[in-house]
Amino acid sequence: MEKEKRQSVSSTIIDAISGIFLPIVNLLSAAGIMKGVLAILTTTGVLLTESETYLVLNAMGDSLFYFLPVLLAFTAGKKFGANPFTSVVIAGILLYPSLNTVLEAGNTVRFFGLPLKGVTYHSSVIPIILAAGLLALVEKMLNRVLPDIIKGFMVPLLSILIVGTITLLSFGPVGAIIGDGLAAVYKTIYGLSPIIAGLLLGAIIQPMVIFGFHWSFILIGMNNITVSGHDTVLALMGPAVFAQAGAALAVMLKSKDKSFQSICASAALSAMFGITEPAMFGVNLPRKKPMAAVCIGGGIGGALAGLSGAQALSFAFPSLASLPVFFGPGFGLYLVSCLAGFAVAFAVTMVLKFEVDLTAAKETV
Repeated sequence: MEKEKRQSVSSTIIDAISGIFLPIVNLLSAAGIMKGVLAILTTTGVLLTESETYLVLNAMGDSLFYFLPVLLAFTAGKKFGANPFTSVVIAGILLYPSLNTVLEAGNTVRFFGLPLKGVTYHSSVIPIILAAGLLALVEKMLNRVLPDIIKGFMVPLLSILIVGTITLLSFGPVGAIIGDGLAAVYKTIYGLSPIIAGLLLGAIIQPMVIFGFHWSFILIGMNNITVSGHDTVLALMGPAVFAQAGAALAVMLKSKDKSFQSICASAALSAMFGITEPAMFGVNLPRKKPMAAVCIGGGIGGALAGLSGAQALSFAFPSLASLPVFFGPGFGLYLVSCLAGFAVAFAVTMVLKFEVDLTAAKETV
C-alpha cells in the first residue's frame, strides 16, 4: 500500500512537471537548434562573437532560456489553477534588472529586515514552479476570506506581496543550497576517483536539471576555467546530454504517432546541440523508463569520460557543436564516451517496455 502511495506521488509530480513544460517543448527545440547552429558558426570562425550580428542572433536563440521562468510561470500557473498573469508578474520580480543584478552578484538584500540571499534566477526552473504552486493556494485562501467588493484588486496585490516575498526568501536559496552541497560532494569524489565521479555525475546530472540544481556544477566549471584554464565538470556532463538524444530517438522509433514522432525528432536534435529540456520534459520523463535509460547511459558514458581525463579548455555547454572545446589529451576516448552515452540510452530504451503513443495521445488532447 505504501509502495503504491509512493508511486502515486511520483507519478503526480512527473505529470505536473511534464504538463508545465509540454506547451513550450517545440519552442525549446527551436531555440536549442538555433543556439547549436550559432555555436558551430562561432567555433568554425564563420561568425565572430564580438560582431553585432552575433549579438542579435545570440539574443534570438538565448532569450527563451534566459526568460524561461516567465514562460514556466504562465504554464505552471495554468497547471496549478493559479492566475497565470499574476504568476508571470512574480517571475518578473525574480528577473527585474536592478534587483537581479544585485542578487546574481551574490549579495544579500534586506527586505524589512529579512535576508534575501543572492542567487541566480535567470534560466532557473524550480523557484517559479514552487511559486506558482504556492500562488494557487494563496489565491484560494484570499478568495475565501476577502469580501467580493475588493477581491478584484486585493487578491493579486496580496498574492504578489506574499508569494513574491516567500519565493525570494526561501525557494531560490533552498535550491542554491542543495546545488552547492551536491557540487561540494562532486569535488570530493573526483579527487578520489575521476571514474566514479563520472559515473555518479553522469547518472544524476539530467535529473538535477529538472530542479535546476545543475547550475552549481556549471558555476564550478566556469570558475575552474577562469582560475586554471581547464575544467573536468563539463566533460563529465557531456555523455548524459547525448544520452537524452539517444533515448528520445528510440522513443521516436517505437512510436506510431506521426505528430509525436516529429516532436521526438526535433527534441533529439535539440539535445545533440546541448539543449536537453525538450527531450527530457516532452519525451523521456513523462514515460519514466526512457529517463532511467538516460541515467544509465549518462553514468556509463560519464565513467568513460572520467577515464579519458578530457577537459574543457573554455566554457561551453556540452554538445555536438562544442566538442572542439574538449580537444586535447584523452579527446579520442571522450568522443567514445559521448557515443557510449547515446548508444546505451538508445539500446536500453528500445529494450524496455512502456506506453508510448497512449501517453502521447493524452498529452496532445
